Amino acid sequence: MRESCGIFGVFGPGLDTARLVFFALFALQHRGQECAGIAVSGDNGIQVSAKPGLVAQVFTESDIAGLKGFAAIGHTCYSTCTSRRPATPQPVVAQHDGWVVAVSHNGNITNAATLRSELEALGQRFTSDCDGEVIARLIVTSHGATWQEKFSSALRRLQGAYSIAALVPEMVVAARDRMGVRPLSIGALDGGFVVASETCAFDHIGATFLRDIAPGEVVFLDRKVTSQSQTRNGRRAFCVFEHIYFARPDSTVEGRLVYEARLAMGAKLSEEHPVEADYVLGVPDSATAAAIGYARASGIPYREGLLKNRYVGRTFIAPDQRLRDLGVQLKFNPLSSLIKGKRLIVVDDSIVRGTTTPRVVKLLRQAGASEVHLRICAPPLRHPCPLGVDMASEWELIAARMSEPDIASHLGVDSLGYSSLPGLVDAVGLPRDILCLACFNGDYPLPVQMGLSRLTAGSQAT
Repeated sequence: MRESCGIFGVFGPGLDTARLVFFALFALQHRGQECAGIAVSGDNGIQVSAKPGLVAQVFTESDIAGLKGFAAIGHTCYSTCTSRRPATPQPVVAQHDGWVVAVSHNGNITNAATLRSELEALGQRFTSDCDGEVIARLIVTSHGATWQEKFSSALRRLQGAYSIAALVPEMVVAARDRMGVRPLSIGALDGGFVVASETCAFDHIGATFLRDIAPGEVVFLDRKVTSQSQTRNGRRAFCVFEHIYFARPDSTVEGRLVYEARLAMGAKLSEEHPVEADYVLGVPDSATAAAIGYARASGIPYREGLLKNRYVGRTFIAPDQRLRDLGVQLKFNPLSSLIKGKRLIVVDDSIVRGTTTPRVVKLLRQAGASEVHLRICAPPLRHPCPLGVDMASEWELIAARMSEPDIASHLGVDSLGYSSLPGLVDAVGLPRDILCLACFNGDYPLPVQMGLSRLTAGSQAT
């Protein structure tokens, strides 16, 4: 499962804004590892540097030194659910009648295809198929004599999920959709202001967290913070997978520290699915805190029985066939001397297609585990996501096709326990009515049209 992207913005006259964005993107790279980009606004107008690759691969010292400006935005991304093509590097720049904007976008605009057709009819020529370009061109062509009026007019027309960091010649603009699907926060730094997908980015650059941007709010950052709000005519739908998997454990999301939420998920799993065992293991890294929570609640010792190679991320060097066949062994290595002859409780965040988990179980069996009991923080995933998460189509989701006993047999485990939906909500610690739980119960916050290979009529949502 992959999230679509991380976004960041800074308004900071006198600060090295491009360098700040560069380091903030490092903190957000867990949200996207296919492309990275930075745009700055300064004496030379808006300049952009964006390419495929990891943050450290995309930018050199000379790149950063050449991006001079008092304000900047950044983007790191995956391609998402509506596209199997490579992601489009952002920020994306659009201009019309003297108006120019750069946009970094996180989410999925479900009416992007319709908006694109309208904009093309107006003479706009697109250079990519990403939703970010649709948003940028919609902003510059919308009615209004000020940026505030243009953003207000454009954002009213967007349907779906979006968190946006935009750069115009004189300021940074940040916006969040009315449902509040993805996180977005404001911080302060040396007399300036910053916005980020997650608060962990503030910690990396020494910024102070101020508050979350509210659903439907548009924030204008220059020498001060001003905002305007769109009228909310629907329900809240914050993605619960931010706490289960996407967000870093050191981020505070919707007022809840992610690490604490994951500890609570593990404790709840121990309550709902107890079993006798020798050790509790977590599949690193997203399930580590939940495994610790399970161990604390159950009294069964926690052990790091699986070690993760943190240098096996995305690479431009493909493994040969032998290494490809080893699959998950490139990423995880079991501690055989610890595991041999032991009954293990293995905690993981979720099961999507059910293709990786059997390999992890096989590794543990080969290392000598006598029993493997799998505990999953998320309830069974039975419905795909149309709001920017690459979660597979419905026919690919193993829980949509198989019963839990059949899944346990397929995975090769001695027992399988998913969190209940009420148990998950209780562990996350947020009101149920602000959460999107559609991937579990099919209760979508907006009308969607499902297909076997596509979720919506929207285009690529990076």
